[in-house]
Amino acid sequence: MAYQDRFVTTDNLIAHLSPIVIGLTDTAVKSNYAGFLSVSAVTVYELAIKDIFAEFATKKNIVFGNFIEEHFASINGRIKLADLKGQHIRPFGSKYLDKFEKKLGRRERIVFSTLRKNVRSDYSNLIICRHKYVHAGNSTLTFQEVLDSYQTGKEVIHSLYETMQR
Repeated sequence: MAYQDRFVTTDNLIAHLSPIVIGLTDTAVKSNYAGFLSVSAVTVYELAIKDIFAEFATKKNIVFGNFIEEHFASINGRIKLADLKGQHIRPFGSKYLDKFEKKLGRRERIVFSTLRKNVRSDYSNLIICRHKYVHAGNSTLTFQEVLDSYQTGKEVIHSLYETMQR
């Protein structure tokens, strides 16, 4: 499956929930929707990351692809930027780590200049929001902030994809 296809689930959820949440006045209910959306968003990030690494490895060698699929079957939320760089990209060599930083930096500059958004912060804040919601029952972001962070955070995933191309 193409990694971009993973976003469809959350994109469809956003299309469905946005008109509902806009009309709500209860802040607790809005917060629950924000937390729920953060779980969906981070889940599709995780699945996309797994797909990117599995596709990369399979293109190199089918046995390597099988190994990577098995290895990444249990990353379970370990997708913070530090995890991506240290645990997931670095084992492929410093060439890929440097390439990732370069590609992400380029995307960050474009997003900041056009939208005044920080890609790394939005990506990280979304993961933190998901963690707080799942483990403490409260969302640290509003519904709109989750939606915006999800859209901006996709740039990390796109950068990873570009990095893991031969």
